[in-house]
Amino acid sequence: MSPYIRKVKTASGATAVQIAEKRGGVRRIVEHLGSARDELELAVLVQAARERLNAGQDELDLGLDTPAVSSAVRAHVVGTSSRVLWEVLSDAYRVLGFESLKDEAFAAVVLARLVEPTSKADTVRVLEEIGVSAPHLNTLYAALRRAQGRDYRDRLAKACLAHSARTSGTAALVMYDVTTLHFENEDEDDLRKVGMSKEHRVDPQVQVGLLVDPGGFPLEVHLFEGNKAETTTIVPVLRAFQERHGVMDMVVVADAGMLSAANLNALEDAGFSFIVGSRLTKAPYDLAEHFERNGNYFDDGQILESTRVMGTGTNARERRVVYQWSFKRNKRDDRDINLMIAKAEKIAAGTAPLRKTRFLKVSGATKELDQATIDRARQLAGLKGYVTNLPVETMTGAAVISAYHDLWRVEQSFRMTKSDLRARPVFHHQREAIEAHLTVVFAALAISRYLTTATGKSLKKIVNTLRPLRSATISINGHHITADPAITPDAREILDHLPAITTTGH
Repeated sequence: MSPYIRKVKTASGATAVQIAEKRGGVRRIVEHLGSARDELELAVLVQAARERLNAGQDELDLGLDTPAVSSAVRAHVVGTSSRVLWEVLSDAYRVLGFESLKDEAFAAVVLARLVEPTSKADTVRVLEEIGVSAPHLNTLYAALRRAQGRDYRDRLAKACLAHSARTSGTAALVMYDVTTLHFENEDEDDLRKVGMSKEHRVDPQVQVGLLVDPGGFPLEVHLFEGNKAETTTIVPVLRAFQERHGVMDMVVVADAGMLSAANLNALEDAGFSFIVGSRLTKAPYDLAEHFERNGNYFDDGQILESTRVMGTGTNARERRVVYQWSFKRNKRDDRDINLMIAKAEKIAAGTAPLRKTRFLKVSGATKELDQATIDRARQLAGLKGYVTNLPVETMTGAAVISAYHDLWRVEQSFRMTKSDLRARPVFHHQREAIEAHLTVVFAALAISRYLTTATGKSLKKIVNTLRPLRSATISINGHHITADPAITPDAREILDHLPAITTTGH
């Protein structure tokens, strides 16, 4: 016999709702839904039972075999929504202090972007699909104009720093990096320029500078012209951060792309301490004493320190350089060197077309391996360098290296904006619209970072797990009740890491 809904009186006078089945004349309880003490509670339990038995049924005929409900009572499912997901996202928005904007339409744009990154014009569809009341499209566009006109990003940035301070301490250490956003058109203007693209694209682009705390939580985001040199973006971003928050004593960590004598001098003159990746071209001279005494031998994890004069003339300043040798890095570098040698050998032998490669020396019609360059690369294999203006009394070499290793968190945040949040390609045509778009992405990134840190799950996993949990709104004789969905084990694992979320299930 197929499973059926069973309603039975309990000793306390309540009505228990169960899913049961009979096999060989023996009744077996498949699932106990709960006990109801009035007809509204009973309607919810029966509705939940019917959903399990008849997916998609939207009308319930209640009480024909139960004294607690008259045969005239009929319940209708008038709507469903992904209420659990929406509450999780809305609560994160509130916890981060973004509600201080008092702009429900802007919040809707940000939260919809977390559910499904799409165009602003498609935001209404996303909200309607998850059962959330959607503002009119014109209202959403007005919210974006307000975001720019009222400088929402300033208020969001202050809220982000406050959250970072609560969770990570004061902003004594920050990470900086740059990425590009490209446009699906061929026309340049004063902002969108064809420039150096890490993906070798030739579309007009803009550059985005992102400042994060050591945990990868976003603190500051800025927009620059597409052809602007990366090295010229860091000082304006840091000065804006400094002025916005009144932070004076700060260490910034950046990759080797920011390394130039003039750039480091500008950072220092602005009052910043720094840790940046060092290119290894000077390593043999910096570590000459070690190479003379020990050859190419290093202990795994060995740290060496040196100093180097960077810049010329009045711009020349002595810098502290920290090096570390790693066995794992040495093996990886050697493997890469061998691959490049093999490529150069094929070109030298004429079995591969001529193209620029690191270890090939071309003189007229003669092509041969550049042994001096190979020997130098072998000597540097396994080494990584770091330049800082922090004295050893303030930060040891090991601490400098550890701080730099957290720089991957900036790139992780960039990956989130490009994948989970799809910050690109950008279709906007005016700087104000692009800036507003970036403000939305900044807020969404902060919420995404908050949720992923709290749960240990990716944003995609959170959305895909919670979005299918549909709450039902039921109408019973003019009364409306919300029936919560059954919370799956995967969803419960997420919700248990978010103590502010009070959503419960059967």
